[in-house]
Amino acid sequence: MQADDLDAFEAFFARHRTLIYRTAYGMTGDRHAAEEVLQDTFARAYRHRATLLPQISPVPWLHRVALNLCYSRLDRRRLKAEPIGDATVAVLRDGAVEPAEQAEREELREIVRDGIAALPPKHQSVVVLYYLHGLSLQETASFLDVRLGTVKSRLHYALRGLRTHLEGDRRFESAYGRSTGGEELEGETA
Repeated sequence: MQADDLDAFEAFFARHRTLIYRTAYGMTGDRHAAEEVLQDTFARAYRHRATLLPQISPVPWLHRVALNLCYSRLDRRRLKAEPIGDATVAVLRDGAVEPAEQAEREELREIVRDGIAALPPKHQSVVVLYYLHGLSLQETASFLDVRLGTVKSRLHYALRGLRTHLEGDRRFESAYGRSTGGEELEGETA
């Protein structure tokens, strides 16, 4: 980072701000204090930008500065340290899908893909165009060069066939139960 390159520092800030904010908020439990720690951390980073080496990650140094600022705030008793509660955990969560949830989603996708693959080609095409590509009923009809009523009919029979396939799939039944599968599919047709 060049000494007076504000654009580079702005990019540096944008890249690391969320990580440092989460650390500060996790330590202080206070959004305003976390913002102050964030600002103070990057003010120090700006003052010391000439000493930051581009080939070494600045994250450990930024964390150390942020933690030291949090410790000094906590020592001054301006902020009371509270254990991390459920509300704090929700804010600190990075938004990524948990591994178990990701595995469950992948399994459900595979089950649905298998069900769609088991449909006749004319039903597969309407499901793919309407649900996966997000085309309207009219656009689907135009794309397939069939009447609107034909698309609606094919969707109806495709969903019925998919429902039957899913109800017979032991993976779906054990993971989600028979009644859940039918209710979800009916909700999609509305």
